[in-house]
Amino acid sequence: MSWRIVVISSIAKLELKLNYLVIKQDGNTQRIFINEIGTLIIESTAVSLTCALLSELINKKIKVIFCNEKRNPQSELISCYGSHDMSNKLKMQLSWREEIKDQVALAILKEKISRQALILSKYKLINATALLRMKEEIMIGDPNNCEGHAARTYFNSLFGMEFVREKDSIINAALNYGYAIILSNFNRSIVASGYLTQLGIFHHSGMNHFNFSSDLMEPWRVLVDELIYTSKFEKFEKEEKMKLVNLLNKLVVINNRQQTVSNAIDIYCQSIFRSLEEEDTSLIRFYTNVT
Repeated sequence: MSWRIVVISSIAKLELKLNYLVIKQDGNTQRIFINEIGTLIIESTAVSLTCALLSELINKKIKVIFCNEKRNPQSELISCYGSHDMSNKLKMQLSWREEIKDQVALAILKEKISRQALILSKYKLINATALLRMKEEIMIGDPNNCEGHAARTYFNSLFGMEFVREKDSIINAALNYGYAIILSNFNRSIVASGYLTQLGIFHHSGMNHFNFSSDLMEPWRVLVDELIYTSKFEKFEKEEKMKLVNLLNKLVVINNRQQTVSNAIDIYCQSIFRSLEEEDTSLIRFYTNVT
């Protein structure tokens, strides 16, 4: 099982040798068995990689995230062909009926708001009850924008009435970084299963290459929110980023078993695919926190 998260933060040369990732850095050489790697984050723009390594990372379905000069996630490595039966999966994805897509979307949004309310209740913050009321009021297509109202209420309760999601701040930088890490994990899981990330069920932006991933990740954003709330970051540098990266190794419960977040995302995605294909939202498996 792939479990290691490897972060390259400074000048280095990466290459493949005998199924090992070879890292040449500061005159030293480190070898990591490639089958152990779940995620590779290239945080520095002064890193060079061989084509042989990139090809093998794709073959092993290892998530690779590239950061910009500010060390924020900018892009990722995604295979053109994630599954041997991708043509069949694409046909199925295009044939999903609007009615079942609406029902799955509603279930996901309700779960997201429930988890937001749970966080507010857990830390004895205001408006948990208000969020639960909004959850009950949300309808297919969300014509009253209950999700948007819930999000504003939630963030103001969590980070203060002065908090604005679009404003430059340490909190927003951390949120964006954490969400990008989670989104990348969803991209990998969706592509590896043979589906397209561009075709969403309630995100439909023509400028978003990851509409489907953005749909599915909604209830998982709360993991990032909670870590940032409890950590009280005064700066956002390497140590803080590693806390967010390590969220992928956090244990949650899904299908009555403890799993890392990375593995749980795969299980959750498979349940979403089944629910869309079999038109049964009861097949969706959401996670719960380890008690």
